[in-house]
Amino acid sequence: MSNTLAIAATTSTLRNLLLTRIPALDADLSDLEVTIQPPDLARKGITKAQLNLFLYQTVVNGAWRNLDMPRQVRPGETGAPPLALNLHYLVTAYGRGETDTDGTTHRVLGGALSVLHDHPLLGQGEIAASLPNNDLASQFERLRITPLVIGIEEMSRLWTVFQTQYRVSAAYEVTVVLIDARSPAKAALPVLTRGPGDRGVATVTGAAPVLTELRPPMSQPAAHQGEDVGILGSQLQSADAVVRFTSTRLAQPIELMPQPGGSASEITVHLPDKTEDPSVMSRWAPGFYTASLVVTHAGLPPLLSNPVAFALAPRISVTPSAAPAGTLNLTLNCEPRIVSGQRVLLIFGEQQVEPASLTNPADATQPSMLTFTIPGVAAGIYVVRLRVDGADSIPVVYSGTPPVPAFDPAQRVTVT
Repeated sequence: MSNTLAIAATTSTLRNLLLTRIPALDADLSDLEVTIQPPDLARKGITKAQLNLFLYQTVVNGAWRNLDMPRQVRPGETGAPPLALNLHYLVTAYGRGETDTDGTTHRVLGGALSVLHDHPLLGQGEIAASLPNNDLASQFERLRITPLVIGIEEMSRLWTVFQTQYRVSAAYEVTVVLIDARSPAKAALPVLTRGPGDRGVATVTGAAPVLTELRPPMSQPAAHQGEDVGILGSQLQSADAVVRFTSTRLAQPIELMPQPGGSASEITVHLPDKTEDPSVMSRWAPGFYTASLVVTHAGLPPLLSNPVAFALAPRISVTPSAAPAGTLNLTLNCEPRIVSGQRVLLIFGEQQVEPASLTNPADATQPSMLTFTIPGVAAGIYVVRLRVDGADSIPVVYSGTPPVPAFDPAQRVTVT
């Protein structure tokens, strides 16, 4: 690992290396100065032989960016990966004075290239001595120096950005600098027992049930309370199973026992109404649900099917059933009760009207009461529907054998 001084320590190590090794190769360069300035500032105030080492780019190392730090993360733990960087340097040579009649620029550049070629790895001692308080030398990954091949087009773009005249240069990459992440590692608690009584893994033979559709009666788009709903799929069973209805409008899911019998491809669940269970008025809400089949065997974890969509239609009654033309004031009773936050609209002919008021009586077994004001109603017979969270009341009733559909009188208003 290394701290935030790692980049500065790398630059300082390279500078010290070039400053000590180049004069040893060429005695005439004993006055060499090695700087780390931007190219447009590198030559200001300097007239002797010079080598400028400029860090012009940092690149995230793709091989290390998603790896945990070795020796810091134990099996079962999750640690933040280090900041892994490749450093790109531009090495630029300068001669003495304004002109370079003796080729000092080339001698400086040749010495730099030779030193970096013979020294492809930075040593731990060199790094430790380069900058106080840096711990780059302790990282387990060595720092490697590699020449970068830059074409004349890319090099010209670089110097255009530097806004100074081009000088003969070479590019190098130093990889990889690992800066330690400060986020703590996440360690899971040890496993003390494997399941209840330390019995280990429970194996259940057979596949989990798969649902394809919940089919309301008479192929309607939704079902009412008090009706039977067909459940279609595969690996279905009614024994040791419950149908779980879940809605974002309800705090708890609702579970119902399927009716006995059925087959592996179809079973039936009955939705109780208020005559069978008065509490359904407040336990349910009209709208959309997801339904799944949960099969439970004694001593084993439950098998849960995939969820499928299901719509519970509101059951409504409208008063008055007859009224004169003009502004119409309607009162609707809705079962089950509407819960807070639900979107409610009245569909009256071709009009959509929001409720003027919505009241839930203190007695939780009583339906919600809504009032609507509809202006400019012409004479005619209107079918009324209530839409709650996108689920419409069903204005059709069936009678006779075979069942014959007709519009529900409780959802019609005659305007004269």
